[in-house]
Amino acid sequence: MDIKTASALRRLRLVSAPEAVSFLILLVCSVLKRTTDFNAVPVMGGIHGLLFVLYVIFWADAWNRAKWGLKTAALYFVLSVLPTGGFFAERKLRREAEDAVIAARARREGVVNA
Repeated sequence: MDIKTASALRRLRLVSAPEAVSFLILLVCSVLKRTTDFNAVPVMGGIHGLLFVLYVIFWADAWNRAKWGLKTAALYFVLSVLPTGGFFAERKLRREAEDAVIAARARREGVVNA
């Protein structure tokens, strides 16, 4: 994996969890708006919107650079619209990065032809 692909996957991974947290907080704010006088939806909506747009931009970049198939790309996109999906995306991306590091070390040491 080249450095640009690794960077694209890292950016996507780093925005996944905050996007998921902001989605959950937005849902809580929506409930509070309807049950109390507390209305943080405009603020949280903006924050979540920004993080979601960043996620989609980084997702498209990662899809292009990592040469994902349609199934993998669709999985990461669907995870972005589920309330806790960002946590799963982050974990899966972290595992992919760890596997790539292990494969690169094995190739460098001549252990395997990975």
